[in-house]
Amino acid sequence: MRVLGVDPGLTRCGVGVVEGVAGRPLTMLGVGVVRTPADAELGHRLVAIEQGIEQWLDEHRPEFVAVERVFSQHNVRTVMGTAQASAVAMLCASRRGIPVALHTPSEVKAAVTGSGRADKAQVGAMVTRLLRLDAPPRPADAADALALAICHIWRAPALNRLQQAHAQHSVRKVTR
Repeated sequence: MRVLGVDPGLTRCGVGVVEGVAGRPLTMLGVGVVRTPADAELGHRLVAIEQGIEQWLDEHRPEFVAVERVFSQHNVRTVMGTAQASAVAMLCASRRGIPVALHTPSEVKAAVTGSGRADKAQVGAMVTRLLRLDAPPRPADAADALALAICHIWRAPALNRLQQAHAQHSVRKVTR
């Protein structure tokens, strides 16, 4: 399974591609950040993010895209920018027919470190270890994108089984 993880943001949108299956060693295929200038017009920033994500999709051809689910914060301006960048990532993937999964920050932290309250340094250290890297990816947005991809690879099989069970249960209810 090849997954593009996206840690959305207007100034720095982390992107990382991981390949592998649950229970086996994972391989990082690429990591980086799509950057936009803070003083640029919003529309231009969103187009730049779209172009950057499209390049990653073209280059790495992922089977899935995992995006960090936007969570509530007190800083509405930050949440809006994150939500807009998130929507661009989902649009790019959906336009190509690539399934998109949303994972909460605590879900990703728990999957990668064992604790949903882990800090950025702990996430970076575990990503480095899991992918057998020499150093944590920088900036933290890049490490977070890889963590999203890892989380999806590890959780997708269980999520698929749950969805299949739910679908079978729904079919049984309808046919009774």
